[in-house]
Amino acid sequence: MKATAVTLYGIPNCDTVKKARQWLTDRGIEHQFHDFKKQGLDRSLLDAWLPQASWEKLLNRKGTMWRRMDESAQAGVVDGASAAQLMMEFPSLVKRPVVDWGGKITVGFDPAQWELLTK
Repeated sequence: MKATAVTLYGIPNCDTVKKARQWLTDRGIEHQFHDFKKQGLDRSLLDAWLPQASWEKLLNRKGTMWRRMDESAQAGVVDGASAAQLMMEFPSLVKRPVVDWGGKITVGFDPAQWELLTK
């Protein structure tokens, strides 16, 4: 699949997002950057991602934001609806980067997978 309208979603100070943006730039792949901090996260966008990537994959349980949350908030995430609600409230909980390759999304930075998608 040759990527056409590529959009990378994340936060600018995330090291993984920085690597991903550089990877795209180094290969001459034009892309838009959607900053969760400035532009937020639209519910319809999240709803479009969930069928392609499970809520378990989209919810970043290893990041600082998750670790700072109280245990009751963490324990309240039991399904896609509860995870989506929390990600909408705290977009930094979305695993980064999410990349829309023109209809197909990937979650996280995986250069080998991305190579295949851009051929």
